[in-house]
Formats: sequence, C-alpha cells, structure tokens
Amino acid sequence: MDTYYIDGKFVSEDEAVLSVKDITVLRGFGVFDFLITYNKRPFRLEQHVARLENSARHIGLELTHANKEICDIVMQTIEKNPHHKEENIRIVYTGGISSDGVTPQGNGILMVMATPKHELPDWWYTQGTKIITVDMERFIPEAKSSNYLSAVFAQQKARSQGAIEAIYKNKDNRLLEGTTTNLFAFKDTTLITPPGGILPGVTRGAVLELLEKKYDIVLDFIPQADLAEMDEMFITASNKEIVPIIQVDDIVIADGKPGEKTLALMADWKAYTTAYGRGEVN
Repeated sequence: MDTYYIDGKFVSEDEAVLSVKDITVLRGFGVFDFLITYNKRPFRLEQHVARLENSARHIGLELTHANKEICDIVMQTIEKNPHHKEENIRIVYTGGISSDGVTPQGNGILMVMATPKHELPDWWYTQGTKIITVDMERFIPEAKSSNYLSAVFAQQKARSQGAIEAIYKNKDNRLLEGTTTNLFAFKDTTLITPPGGILPGVTRGAVLELLEKKYDIVLDFIPQADLAEMDEMFITASNKEIVPIIQVDDIVIADGKPGEKTLALMADWKAYTTAYGRGEVN
C-alpha cells in the first residue's frame, strides 16, 4: 500500500482524507504539479515546485511552505514508498476551508502522493498517435490549477474519436497546447512551438535545451490551416515524455509515420534521462 503526505503527516493511502468543505472540493480552487522519477530521482523537482508556486501566484493562492520544504517532503515521500520501481509524484495545494465557501483564507493543505509509474502503450512511440483540436482555451493557462473541467471535456471528445490527446486552439484557429501536453512541429529544419499563453512545461523546457544547438527554434503558434505543411509533430509531458503525432483531426502528417527528427529526439531523451537518473546531469 502506498504512503502519502497529507497536511503534516505521512499516512497510508486508505487513510488519506480531505475535508468536504475545502474549496478545492467545492470550487475547484487549488493548484498541483506532476512529475516522474528516473532511477527514483524526481525529474527537475525544484523546477516543478517553482511552477507550483507560480501557479499559486496566478490564481491568488497563498502557500505556507517554501520551495525547499516541499522538495524535502517529496523526497521523504519517495523514501516511504520503496516498493515502487519508478514513481508518479503529484503535489497538490488545496484552497483550504473557507468561512463563506469561496474566499481563500490562507489555510490550504499540502498533499504529496507517490504512486507507481504507469507505463503507456508501446505503439504510441513506435507507430505514432492521433490527436484532435478543440475550440476552447484554458482559464489562466499559465497556472496548473485544479479546475480541469475543460480538460475532462476535451479528453472525452478525443477518446470518442480514437485520439490520445486534445489540443486547445484559440479564436484565430492557432494551436496552443494539449490538455496535459505541449505541442511541437518540425518544418524543414525549423522546430516550432507556441510562445506563450500556455502552461510552461518542464519537459518542454528540457526538450528545447536538447535541441537548441541542432535546429532553428521558432516560438510561434501553429495555425490549423498549416498542419498539412508540417513534416513532423510531437507532444511532450512528464508522464508521456515524447510522443510522435501522425494525425491531427483528419489531417495525416507527412507520410503518417513517426519522423526521423522525432525518433532521434526520443533516443536523445532516453540517453539524457538515463544519465539524469544516475545523477550525471541535471
């Protein structure tokens, strides 16, 4: 049985409880972050916690734990789950109990949950996947908030169309980000990814670091009308890492197979994360 950290205590998962009066439950007001481990080493933990802090600032949620304190609690939670080979780590900061049921009062609860890392289907990476686009944008996209109504709706639509992810697009039909992923495209030797108005993905940032000396990188939106002109596409996320995209809606990307540049990136990512797990790189 897994062990979680809840409001100052380490408890078994069946003892992990949250007040029904917490405004994360009542209003969806809270923030979270998610990361995985490599060789039990949490990937860029400090950056993920910094993003949690940034999310809290964007929605006006007061955190009463410092970055280092949260990082230490994450490490302790990992140590209390030695039966995991690798882990999914979810850090949650709730809005706390509010006297009027809506106004934050600075009494939020920190939760850290460590669960076994879930392996995704191999064919996603060998054959490539389909994604769809949806006409919506996230509220305060720079914040990873607990309000995931748009994501749940979009994911249901994606699944109904045989896709693994839904990409938000704005009123100008420019693609932004996925419900839980960041979007990239190759056109010739140029790598394109949206410049802003998205959640700053930690995996996205690491990918840009790996590729900055290999390709011309353009921070720009990808118009839906230009999808057929893209040579390769892929998405990134902590749990998904790098997934090649071969179809968007009804548009097949290039020859409908994972592209050479994406496959090379996936190999580089594997080498980098292996070294990261050994403590050889940061």
